[in-house]
Amino acid sequence: MTTTDSPTTDSPTTTTTATAQDDTRTGDTMDTASDTATAPTAPCPPSAQHATTPAPAPDGERMRRWRMVLGADSAEATGCTLTGQDVAMDGALEALYGGGGKKPGGRGGGGRSAGLGASAPSVARWLGDIRTYFPSSVVQVMQRDAIDRLGLSALLLEPEMLEAVEADVHLVGTLLSLNKAMPETTKETARAVVRKVVEDLEKRLESRTRATLTGALDRSARISRPRHRDIDWDRTIRANLKNYLTLPGADGEPDTGTVVPERLIGYGRASQSVKKDVILCIDQSGSMAASVVYASVFGAVLASMRTLATRLVVFDTAVVDLTDQLDDPVDILFGTQLGGGTDINRALAYCQSQISRPADTVVVLISDLYEGGIRDEMLKRVAAMKASGVQFVTLLALSDEGAPAYDHEHAAALGALGAPAFACTPDLFPDIMAAAIEKRPLPIPDREAQP
Repeated sequence: MTTTDSPTTDSPTTTTTATAQDDTRTGDTMDTASDTATAPTAPCPPSAQHATTPAPAPDGERMRRWRMVLGADSAEATGCTLTGQDVAMDGALEALYGGGGKKPGGRGGGGRSAGLGASAPSVARWLGDIRTYFPSSVVQVMQRDAIDRLGLSALLLEPEMLEAVEADVHLVGTLLSLNKAMPETTKETARAVVRKVVEDLEKRLESRTRATLTGALDRSARISRPRHRDIDWDRTIRANLKNYLTLPGADGEPDTGTVVPERLIGYGRASQSVKKDVILCIDQSGSMAASVVYASVFGAVLASMRTLATRLVVFDTAVVDLTDQLDDPVDILFGTQLGGGTDINRALAYCQSQISRPADTVVVLISDLYEGGIRDEMLKRVAAMKASGVQFVTLLALSDEGAPAYDHEHAAALGALGAPAFACTPDLFPDIMAAAIEKRPLPIPDREAQP
């Protein structure tokens, strides 16, 4: 892997890189940076961060960005060539988004021969270069595009490659899909990569999840004769507004008022006993990879709360209960097998058999709802669980990417049963769970857009 001490670029470069994913740059391989431009054009102004002279004029900077977006073939049209570090940055972009009509590992007919190809050393160098030139968020996008566009998944089976990549949720999903084909020499490195992502997610999500759900569990145990420190003053005041008294002011002072609390409302103090049962039922088909990662982390967080009894079930055409591995999300993830068919009815049948306290149970189904089992039976099970008092939540995805492709007919049928299906971000998930625990309406994002 090749690295330099050059500083990471700022927002102008980020904008250029993100835009470069447009179809204006198509193809599968790259040319070397030295082949970037051939037309006799004027040098582009340097980026503001690396300039040694005053910042370029707006028109010059605009042309520089268009040149970076459109690639080497645009040098004549934009009237500028790249200089300095911009040349190397453009080469890294050309490796992934450049033209030439070549396939990975092959050579095109345009007189350009260098590229990523299927060579592990060249890919490792490229990974090092993009981590030097671009911020982490852009690096992750480019890595995903490299895996999708250039078919580099097989190279992730090599430990050296795994050590070079920028780890994120999507990389974890790719590794999990390759789990069965992964050689033993790579598995330990892969587990280290997955553990790093999981630990980062836990740091981001655990504190807020615990605080939100602890409050919801306390509120679900509301009492009518609370001790002073357990009084819910907001609800107490609202409940006693009819007892508002006006008191005359003394010595010409204005009148004042007070609320006489006839009835106190408070929270029950947190206890060590289990208050709610939570069942996470996760579709492990290939399209749900990111959801599986987030759900595993949340499952571990929920399992660490003594007032919740958490069960985690994954399914495709078979059903696997991974509850005994909830103390380690990495073990959960490597216990999944992404891909395959889907039998939601069978999964819900298993979950239904595990419910012993319906009124105190929350079932969360995370699936794109493409059912390969018996549709009518699936809907009957959901209806039966809701009729018994179970709080049923349907998530089309648990990720930052929005709703995936999903079965609209099944989503509408579940909505008619009072279990609307919607996509949920990881940051919203604690609020969804808190509402389900308190039996409040779910805070569904963009409710009018839901099926």
